[in-house]
Amino acid sequence: MNDASARPRLVVLVSGSGTNLQALLDAAADPAYGADVVAVGADRTDIAGLERAERAGVPTFVERVKDHPDRGSWDEALTAAVAAHEPDLVVLAGFMKLVGPAFLAAFGGRTLNTHPALSPSFPGMHGPADALEYGVKVTGCTLFVVDEGVDTGVIVEQTVVRVEEDDTVESLHERIKTAERGMLVEQVGRLAREGFRVDGRRVVVGA
Repeated sequence: MNDASARPRLVVLVSGSGTNLQALLDAAADPAYGADVVAVGADRTDIAGLERAERAGVPTFVERVKDHPDRGSWDEALTAAVAAHEPDLVVLAGFMKLVGPAFLAAFGGRTLNTHPALSPSFPGMHGPADALEYGVKVTGCTLFVVDEGVDTGVIVEQTVVRVEEDDTVESLHERIKTAERGMLVEQVGRLAREGFRVDGRRVVVGA
Protein backbone atom coordinates (compact mmCIF):
# COMPACT_ATOMS: atom_id res chain seq x y z
CA MET A 1 0.00 0.00 0.00
CA ASN A 2 1.10 3.57 -0.46
CA ASP A 3 1.12 4.37 3.25
CA ALA A 4 0.85 1.90 6.09
CA SER A 5 -1.67 4.15 7.85
CA ALA A 6 -3.76 4.97 4.75
CA ARG A 7 -6.80 3.12 3.51
CA PRO A 8 -6.22 1.17 0.29
CA ARG A 9 -6.96 3.22 -2.83
CA LEU A 10 -9.32 1.90 -5.53
CA VAL A 11 -9.58 3.19 -9.09
CA VAL A 12 -12.72 1.89 -10.82
CA LEU A 13 -13.12 1.78 -14.62
CA VAL A 14 -16.61 1.79 -16.17
CA SER A 15 -18.26 1.89 -19.59
CA GLY A 16 -21.96 2.17 -18.79
CA SER A 17 -24.54 2.51 -16.03
CA GLY A 18 -22.13 1.86 -13.18
CA THR A 19 -24.31 -0.29 -10.92
CA ASN A 20 -21.27 -2.22 -9.66
CA LEU A 21 -19.48 1.10 -9.16
CA GLN A 22 -22.41 2.35 -7.09
CA ALA A 23 -22.23 -0.74 -4.91
CA LEU A 24 -18.52 -0.07 -4.31
CA LEU A 25 -19.16 3.62 -3.57
CA ASP A 26 -21.88 2.70 -1.08
CA ALA A 27 -19.65 0.14 0.61
CA ALA A 28 -16.66 2.49 0.78
CA ALA A 29 -18.80 5.08 2.56
CA ASP A 30 -18.71 2.78 5.59
CA PRO A 31 -15.42 3.22 7.51
CA ALA A 32 -15.43 -0.49 8.28
CA TYR A 33 -15.03 -1.31 4.58
CA GLY A 34 -11.43 -0.18 4.79
CA ALA A 35 -10.90 1.09 1.23
CA ASP A 36 -11.64 4.27 -0.73
CA VAL A 37 -12.67 4.81 -4.35
CA VAL A 38 -10.26 7.61 -5.26
CA ALA A 39 -11.10 7.95 -8.98
CA VAL A 40 -13.41 6.61 -11.67
CA GLY A 41 -12.31 6.32 -15.29
CA ALA A 42 -14.25 5.55 -18.45
CA ASP A 43 -13.73 4.86 -22.14
CA ARG A 44 -16.67 7.05 -23.15
CA THR A 45 -18.38 10.27 -22.14
CA ASP A 46 -21.97 10.92 -21.04
CA ILE A 47 -22.54 7.69 -19.15
CA ALA A 48 -24.37 7.12 -15.90
CA GLY A 49 -21.28 5.63 -14.28
CA LEU A 50 -19.46 8.97 -14.48
CA GLU A 51 -22.51 10.75 -13.09
CA ARG A 52 -22.57 8.39 -10.12
CA ALA A 53 -18.93 9.20 -9.39
CA GLU A 54 -19.51 12.94 -9.70
CA ARG A 55 -22.49 12.80 -7.32
CA ALA A 56 -20.23 11.02 -4.82
CA GLY A 57 -17.54 13.68 -5.20
CA VAL A 58 -15.07 11.23 -6.74
CA PRO A 59 -12.69 12.55 -9.45
CA THR A 60 -13.30 11.20 -12.97
CA PHE A 61 -11.36 10.89 -16.21
CA VAL A 62 -12.16 9.69 -19.73
CA GLU A 63 -9.83 8.07 -22.26
CA ARG A 64 -11.62 7.25 -25.53
CA VAL A 65 -9.95 4.93 -28.01
CA LYS A 66 -10.93 7.18 -30.91
CA ASP A 67 -9.03 10.11 -29.40
CA HIS A 68 -5.72 8.26 -29.86
CA PRO A 69 -3.85 7.25 -33.02
CA ASP A 70 -3.94 3.53 -32.18
CA ARG A 71 -4.90 1.05 -29.49
CA GLY A 72 -1.40 1.00 -28.01
CA SER A 73 -1.42 4.77 -27.53
CA TRP A 74 -4.82 4.53 -25.85
CA ASP A 75 -3.52 1.81 -23.54
CA GLU A 76 -0.57 3.98 -22.54
CA ALA A 77 -2.82 7.01 -21.94
CA LEU A 78 -5.24 4.94 -19.85
CA THR A 79 -2.32 3.58 -17.85
CA ALA A 80 -1.02 7.07 -17.15
CA ALA A 81 -4.47 8.35 -16.16
CA VAL A 82 -4.95 5.49 -13.70
CA ALA A 83 -1.40 5.78 -12.35
CA ALA A 84 -1.95 9.46 -11.55
CA HIS A 85 -4.29 8.36 -8.75
CA GLU A 86 -1.80 5.87 -7.23
CA PRO A 87 -4.21 2.94 -6.82
CA ASP A 88 -3.55 -0.11 -4.75
CA LEU A 89 -6.25 -1.96 -6.70
CA VAL A 90 -7.92 -1.31 -10.06
CA VAL A 91 -11.45 -2.64 -10.52
CA LEU A 92 -12.99 -3.08 -13.97
CA ALA A 93 -16.70 -2.64 -13.21
CA GLY A 94 -18.45 -3.13 -16.52
CA PHE A 95 -15.45 -1.77 -18.44
CA MET A 96 -15.94 -2.99 -22.00
CA LYS A 97 -12.40 -2.69 -23.34
CA LEU A 98 -9.50 -5.10 -23.05
CA VAL A 99 -6.51 -3.48 -21.39
CA GLY A 100 -3.15 -3.92 -23.12
CA PRO A 101 0.52 -4.56 -22.38
CA ALA A 102 1.30 -1.12 -20.93
CA PHE A 103 -1.60 -1.38 -18.49
CA LEU A 104 -0.72 -4.92 -17.44
CA ALA A 105 2.94 -3.95 -16.97
CA ALA A 106 1.83 -1.27 -14.51
CA PHE A 107 -1.15 -2.93 -12.83
CA GLY A 108 -0.92 -6.63 -13.61
CA GLY A 109 -1.63 -8.72 -10.55
CA ARG A 110 -3.74 -6.01 -8.94
CA THR A 111 -6.51 -5.44 -11.48
CA LEU A 112 -9.81 -7.24 -10.92
CA ASN A 113 -12.73 -7.95 -13.23
CA THR A 114 -15.95 -9.95 -13.16
CA HIS A 115 -17.46 -12.32 -15.71
CA PRO A 116 -21.15 -13.40 -15.74
CA ALA A 117 -20.42 -17.14 -15.86
CA LEU A 118 -18.47 -19.74 -13.92
CA SER A 119 -15.05 -19.56 -15.58
CA PRO A 120 -13.60 -21.25 -17.52
CA SER A 121 -17.06 -21.96 -18.96
CA PHE A 122 -18.68 -19.53 -21.40
CA PRO A 123 -16.04 -16.81 -21.81
CA GLY A 124 -16.68 -13.63 -23.78
CA MET A 125 -19.55 -11.21 -24.13
CA HIS A 126 -22.52 -13.60 -23.97
CA GLY A 127 -22.01 -15.73 -20.86
CA PRO A 128 -25.64 -15.86 -19.67
CA ALA A 129 -27.01 -16.54 -23.17
CA ASP A 130 -24.40 -19.23 -23.82
CA ALA A 131 -25.16 -20.91 -20.48
CA LEU A 132 -28.90 -20.89 -21.18
CA GLU A 133 -28.43 -22.26 -24.70
CA TYR A 134 -26.14 -25.03 -23.47
CA GLY A 135 -28.75 -26.12 -20.92
CA VAL A 136 -26.65 -25.98 -17.76
CA LYS A 137 -28.53 -26.19 -14.47
CA VAL A 138 -26.22 -23.79 -12.63
CA THR A 139 -24.17 -20.85 -13.80
CA GLY A 140 -23.02 -17.76 -11.92
CA CYS A 141 -20.28 -15.19 -11.84
CA THR A 142 -16.52 -15.10 -11.44
CA LEU A 143 -14.15 -12.51 -9.98
CA PHE A 144 -10.67 -12.82 -11.43
CA VAL A 145 -7.29 -11.12 -11.69
CA VAL A 146 -6.98 -9.60 -15.16
CA ASP A 147 -4.37 -11.01 -17.54
CA GLU A 148 -3.79 -10.70 -21.28
CA GLY A 149 -6.57 -13.16 -22.17
CA VAL A 150 -10.35 -12.88 -22.32
CA ASP A 151 -11.77 -13.96 -18.95
CA THR A 152 -8.77 -16.25 -18.40
CA GLY A 153 -7.23 -14.68 -15.28
CA VAL A 154 -6.62 -16.37 -11.96
CA ILE A 155 -9.93 -16.86 -10.13
CA VAL A 156 -10.49 -14.98 -6.88
CA GLU A 157 -14.06 -16.08 -6.14
CA GLN A 158 -17.14 -17.56 -7.77
CA THR A 159 -20.84 -17.44 -6.89
CA VAL A 160 -23.34 -20.00 -8.17
CA VAL A 161 -26.71 -18.97 -9.63
CA ARG A 162 -29.28 -21.66 -10.40
CA VAL A 163 -30.89 -21.66 -13.84
CA GLU A 164 -34.70 -21.78 -13.55
CA GLU A 165 -36.92 -23.62 -16.02
CA ASP A 166 -38.61 -20.41 -17.19
CA ASP A 167 -35.48 -18.26 -17.38
CA THR A 168 -34.88 -15.93 -20.25
CA VAL A 169 -31.45 -14.50 -20.97
CA GLU A 170 -32.60 -11.26 -19.35
CA SER A 171 -34.00 -12.82 -16.17
CA LEU A 172 -30.96 -15.04 -15.71
CA HIS A 173 -28.56 -12.17 -16.34
CA GLU A 174 -30.35 -9.98 -13.78
CA ARG A 175 -29.92 -12.62 -11.06
CA ILE A 176 -26.29 -13.08 -12.05
CA LYS A 177 -25.70 -9.32 -11.84
CA THR A 178 -27.23 -9.21 -8.35
CA ALA A 179 -24.94 -12.02 -7.20
CA GLU A 180 -22.00 -10.36 -8.94
CA ARG A 181 -22.43 -7.06 -7.07
CA GLY A 182 -22.43 -8.77 -3.70
CA MET A 183 -19.41 -10.88 -4.54
CA LEU A 184 -17.50 -7.91 -5.96
CA VAL A 185 -18.06 -5.67 -2.94
CA GLU A 186 -17.20 -8.38 -0.43
CA GLN A 187 -14.08 -9.62 -2.17
CA VAL A 188 -12.65 -6.22 -3.20
CA GLY A 189 -12.93 -5.10 0.41
CA ARG A 190 -11.32 -8.29 1.64
CA LEU A 191 -8.42 -8.12 -0.84
CA ALA A 192 -7.86 -4.42 -0.19
CA ARG A 193 -7.81 -4.84 3.59
CA GLU A 194 -5.81 -8.05 3.79
CA GLY A 195 -3.61 -7.91 0.69
CA PHE A 196 -3.05 -10.77 -1.73
CA ARG A 197 -0.64 -12.28 -4.20
CA VAL A 198 -1.00 -14.53 -7.23
CA ASP A 199 0.73 -17.91 -6.94
CA GLY A 200 0.30 -19.87 -10.16
CA ARG A 201 -3.45 -20.36 -10.61
CA ARG A 202 -4.24 -19.43 -7.00
CA VAL A 203 -4.86 -16.16 -5.19
CA VAL A 204 -3.30 -16.15 -1.72
CA VAL A 205 -5.05 -13.67 0.57
CA GLY A 206 -3.20 -12.09 3.44
CA ALA A 207 0.04 -11.77 1.52
